[in-house]
Amino acid sequence: MLKQSNVRLGIAPIAWTNDDMPELGKEISFEQCIDEMAEAGFVGSEVGNKYPKDPKVLAAALKPRGLSIASAWFSSLFTTKDPEETYEAFIKHRDFLHAMGAKVIVVSEQGRSIQGLIDVPLHENKPIFTKEEWTKLATGLEELGRLAGEKEMQIVYHHHMGTGVQTFAEVQKLMDLTDPALVYLLLDTGHIVFAGGDPVKMVENFGNRIKHVHFKDLRPAIVQKSFDDQLSFLESVKQGVFTVPGDGMIDFAPVIQLLGEIDYKGWIIVEAEQDPALAPPLEYAIKAREYLREHLGF
Repeated sequence: MLKQSNVRLGIAPIAWTNDDMPELGKEISFEQCIDEMAEAGFVGSEVGNKYPKDPKVLAAALKPRGLSIASAWFSSLFTTKDPEETYEAFIKHRDFLHAMGAKVIVVSEQGRSIQGLIDVPLHENKPIFTKEEWTKLATGLEELGRLAGEKEMQIVYHHHMGTGVQTFAEVQKLMDLTDPALVYLLLDTGHIVFAGGDPVKMVENFGNRIKHVHFKDLRPAIVQKSFDDQLSFLESVKQGVFTVPGDGMIDFAPVIQLLGEIDYKGWIIVEAEQDPALAPPLEYAIKAREYLREHLGF
């Protein structure tokens, strides 16, 4: 079993306000979001678009609620732009997260990504990287790993629907191409299952490189609809493809068991972007926390 002393439980603000579709949850304030995270029993958060950008201001808001910052998303563009642009933006992002006490930095390659294009069908149009693009990505990520190391931090790569690193085979290729001392992995249960993969196999194959975990579940009917109706990624989200652990199709018990067997240390973040008008964030946060308590024992 996972050791309570090794794991911290957080939840992402994207359930309250969606960064890619700001109209979802636009009426929900930053203060309501972090109040409800704490009320549901979580001790950490990733960073959303309504969060203060000044580390001192953000820390002052989080501390009374017993919350810490686990990480925050960073978009790399190594396959389509000058890498110096990504390095420069990354250093600012790294320094902000370092000031907040985070140890890992979530990175996802957004070159040719369709995840933010609401009218582009997801399953037919995902980018397939060329050999040259894979080389650019691997080289760039290793440099980000070195830059993170300057602050005693690590980068964790987020495989994601609608991007060039979506499937299990693509994750395997990225891990093979990159230095295991520089590039680590974020395990996202929802994204790998949506992509036709298996989170258990992810832990079995890449366990020593997994340094951050997102627990999200899937509604099978909407997964099927995304194929049948050729939905985009964002439209799939709007229609409810993601939900919290225990509310969908994924069996988390073997994933939790394997994470315990590899002695995983780090954050487990509930990340289940939904329309808050259809899935009240506090209600679903409490549901997720109760499910985790039942399966983790804490």
